[in-house]
Amino acid sequence: MIFGYNIDEKLLKLSENVEKEIEPKLKEYDELCLRNSARILKAFQNQKVASSDFAEVNGYGGYDEGRNKLEAIYAEIFETEDALVRPQIMSGTHALSLTFNGLLNFGETLLSISGAPYDTLQTIIGTAGDSRNSLIKRGIKYEQIELLNGDFDTKAITDRLKKGGVKVVEIQRSCGYSHRPSLTIEKIERVCKAIRQVDKEVIIMVDNCYGDLVEEKEPTAVGADLVVGSLMKNLGGGIAKTGGYIVGKKKLVEDIAETYSAPGVGKELGANFNENINFFKGLYFAPNAVCSALKTMTFASKLLEKLGYVVNPKAEDKRTDIIQMVELGSRKDMINFHVGLQKGLPINSHFMPVPERMAGYPHEEIMADGSFTSGSTIELSSDGPMIEPFTAYMQGGLTYEYGKLGILIGVNEILKNNF
Repeated sequence: MIFGYNIDEKLLKLSENVEKEIEPKLKEYDELCLRNSARILKAFQNQKVASSDFAEVNGYGGYDEGRNKLEAIYAEIFETEDALVRPQIMSGTHALSLTFNGLLNFGETLLSISGAPYDTLQTIIGTAGDSRNSLIKRGIKYEQIELLNGDFDTKAITDRLKKGGVKVVEIQRSCGYSHRPSLTIEKIERVCKAIRQVDKEVIIMVDNCYGDLVEEKEPTAVGADLVVGSLMKNLGGGIAKTGGYIVGKKKLVEDIAETYSAPGVGKELGANFNENINFFKGLYFAPNAVCSALKTMTFASKLLEKLGYVVNPKAEDKRTDIIQMVELGSRKDMINFHVGLQKGLPINSHFMPVPERMAGYPHEEIMADGSFTSGSTIELSSDGPMIEPFTAYMQGGLTYEYGKLGILIGVNEILKNNF
């Protein structure tokens, strides 16, 4: 019994051994947190953030000094020219949709070089679903090149670019619902250099969801023109209640901003809905939230591997996002794990996760989500499709202690129902 939770004693003993084994990794994440904290603190100071920058600006939002400073901070952190950081961007998927629609016109080509993108992106592109507003239905061409042994197929990419006609190259850093490894900054840097050797003009865009602040550099620091993400993930720090960001070259951000608002308006308008303080505070806390998520997922990886499950990445592996995959192997274990994890979450712990159809997904999904902000995946959660090999995709953990408790309660539910 641990503080009222009836967790199996053998599991508690195993968790103690796991923590000893992963201690070097936990220290590594603490060091990363300190470096990223220093980077963000310096940006706050360089942009002279003041308490007056937290003021609500309503109506058209025609002039907002706080919003302007926030976007300047994002540009500085990502080592790029400009940023669009707004509460009107409701998710990472929305940010990506704005980006595609802001950059691509009829007859132009979008090339994914990390294989098929995440399920909801396939609907936007038009390779799944039947939306009349998809890119393909609007006359935009789409091609993709598969990864080769977990890395970019550089020869196939450069051969295709030599033929011309590609406007945007898209990279999805995280694994999504695939079983491939997520893509490190080192790999992204190598492919960006290879692309620039054959095409100086093509736009390189990175979907950075789940990857922000997980490494010391961001994709725009190693050759990407644009990076797109959500504030309900890493950079919101568990405090931002909505929002997304787009950072990159000024002309490209301006083009996307006109899709976000209207031609001729761009970044100039947009009320902040009193969210400035949450965006500033969330970014300030983000290094620590990411650190806690990395620790939680590393603990989960080692614990579940020792219990015989297939995990990716392994605890010792280099991480480039906050996602942990675990193959639970059966429908029963998939359900039991999510039911158990839900019991270990602070919100809706009395709810019972059940598989169901979700908009934008081709299969039944199951999800454990007890977050303060609905859909916030920097908070501990897990989801996955109800298909073999029944893989759960876990992420988040605002503090390591809460994250560890949630994982232990979830694993305990599997053990309780199997033995």
